[in-house]
Amino acid sequence: MFDFMLSGDQKLLRQEVRDFVRQVPKQLLMDMDEEKIQYPREYIESLAERNLIGLRFPKQLGGRGLSWTEEIIALEEVGILGTSLGCLFSLPSIIGEAIDKFGTSEQQEKYLKRIISGEITVAEGLTEPRGGSDFFGTTTKARREGDHYIIRGQKRFVVGAEGADLFLIYARTNEEVPAHKGISTFLVERGPDVKVEYLYGLMGTRGGGAGRVIFDDVKVPAENLVGQKDGAAGIFYQMMIPERLTSAAGALGMARAALEVAAKYSDRRKAFGQKIRKYEAVSFKVADSITKLDAARAIVHAAAQAVDNGAPAGVARRMVSEAKKFATDSAWEIVNHAMQIMGGIGYTNVYPIERLLRDIRLIMIWTGTNEIMDLIIQSEYYKEMGAAGPATRDVEADAVNADAVEEKVYE
Repeated sequence: MFDFMLSGDQKLLRQEVRDFVRQVPKQLLMDMDEEKIQYPREYIESLAERNLIGLRFPKQLGGRGLSWTEEIIALEEVGILGTSLGCLFSLPSIIGEAIDKFGTSEQQEKYLKRIISGEITVAEGLTEPRGGSDFFGTTTKARREGDHYIIRGQKRFVVGAEGADLFLIYARTNEEVPAHKGISTFLVERGPDVKVEYLYGLMGTRGGGAGRVIFDDVKVPAENLVGQKDGAAGIFYQMMIPERLTSAAGALGMARAALEVAAKYSDRRKAFGQKIRKYEAVSFKVADSITKLDAARAIVHAAAQAVDNGAPAGVARRMVSEAKKFATDSAWEIVNHAMQIMGGIGYTNVYPIERLLRDIRLIMIWTGTNEIMDLIIQSEYYKEMGAAGPATRDVEADAVNADAVEEKVYE
C-alpha cells in the first residue's frame, strides 16, 4: 500500500479494516468455498456492528460520510478474503448508490438506513438468461396497476440473492420507445412471489449466495420506483462507478495476497542449493507482479479521485472502466505468476493460491466484461478528443514533410 499517499485518518481506517479482516474465521472461508455456507449473513452483521457498511453515505443515515478514496482503501483490505466476501461488503455501496443519488428521502430512510445498519441485506438484478452485457435488452417487465407495479421476469447470476431481503431490479416499463428510454428501476422486497433458486456450481466465488431470482407477477408499491419512470439509463450509467470501482479495489487485495504468499515461499524454498528467489525465472516474476500491483493501485486511486473531485461524467466513466480492466487483468496475471513460482504445491489446497485463482477469474467477467471496458474506454477517449480545444502544441506538424498535404489521404 502507498502509505505516503494516505492521510492519518485514512491510515486509521485501513488499520480498523485490517483488524476486522484478521478476525474473520478461517473456517468461514473454507465452508463458503465448499458451499457448506451459501450466504454468510453473520459476516454482514459483523461489518455493520463496526460501522463498516456504507462508508460513503451520509452520517445521518448511519454512514461515515467518507469518499471513494477511503472506500477503496477499505476494500483492498477486505479483498484479501476473496471475491465473495469482498462483493458482499460492496453490495450495500452499490445498491446504496442508486438510493442515495436517485431515491426519495422516504426510500433513504426506509431502506438505505437499514442497509447501513445491517438490518436488511441487498442484491442487484442485472443479468438475464438471454444475455449478460446487453443490459438494455432486458425482458423483465413492469406494468402499472393503480398504486402498484406488477413485475414479471427473471434475473440470474445475482450475487447475494440467497440471503437478500431487498433487490434492486431493472424492468421494461415502456415498449413504445427505444430500450434505453423505456426501462425503470425498482426496489423489490423479498416475498412469496419472489423465488430465489440457488442453482449454480461455480468455479470460484462460492458461498456468496449467487442465484437466479424469478419475479412471478410481484406486486411492488409505486413509491418503490427509484428515480423517474423510464429513467433507468441514467441510474445504470451512474451505477457503473460503484460496480466497477469495487471490483477493481477488491482485485488489489486478492492480487496482493497471492503475491505475498508466493514471495514468502520463494524466500524459503530452496532448489539446487539456493533459495529460488535467487533465480531470475522467479525473481523477475516477483518484480513483474510488484510493478503490476503498484500500477493497478495507482490507476484505481486515480479513478477514485476523479469521481471524488467531480470529473466530467465521460472522464469518470473512462477512468473507472480502465481501473476495473487493468486491476482485474493484473490480478489474474499476478495470481498466475504466484502459482508458477510455487510450482506443483501452488496447485494444491495446501496454499490458498488455487482458491484465489478461481475467485479472480470471475471479476474479469462480471459488472461488464473487460472487453466491454475496452469499448467504453476507447469510446470515451474519442469523445474527449473530439471535444478538446486547441492543444498546447500541434504535434502533427512536427514532421519534416508535415506540409505535404497531398500525401495525407484519408479516403
